[in-house]
Order: sequence, then structure tokens, then C-alpha cells
Amino acid sequence: MKKYVAEMMGTMVLVLMGCGAAVFAGAGQPFDSVGTLGVAFAFGLSVVAMAYAIGSISGLFIVAPLLGAAIAALTWKGITVENDHVVA
Repeated sequence: MKKYVAEMMGTMVLVLMGCGAAVFAGAGQPFDSVGTLGVAFAFGLSVVAMAYAIGSISGLFIVAPLLGAAIAALTWKGITVENDHVVA
């Protein structure tokens, strides 16, 4: 049960920080300084923060990188996935 609560907390932080930055970026004055780069950093930093905060509890089963690596292995010649790592 602890693993599921940790994943829920990580998803909540990702959505609140990332989507919150995107809302502020589109809100206009006085939040024009957020921009696209700020939204990208908000998503990236929230993933890194949650990986460090709850990684030992949930086991860091992040579906998006695993799925991206699998698709890349199917579409790009010479790139494979071995033991959950992308090998070129």
C-alpha cells in the first residue's frame, strides 16, 4: 500500500508543478517570464525531486521512459533495450 501512496504523491507533484507552470505561462501578465523553458524545467525538476524523495519506496517504475526506450528500440536500427537500459 505504501508503494501506491508514494506513486500517487509523485504523480500529484508532477501534475501540480508541471501543469501549474503551464497555466502560469499562458496566464499573461505578470507571469510572462515563465515561458516554455520554465514549463520544461518545472516538469523535469518535479520528476527528479520525486525520484529522490520517493524512489526508494516506490521502486521508480516510471512508465514513460521505459515505453520511449521500447519504441526507440523498435524504430531505430542499432538501438536496443537491455536490462532496462538503452544501449546504442
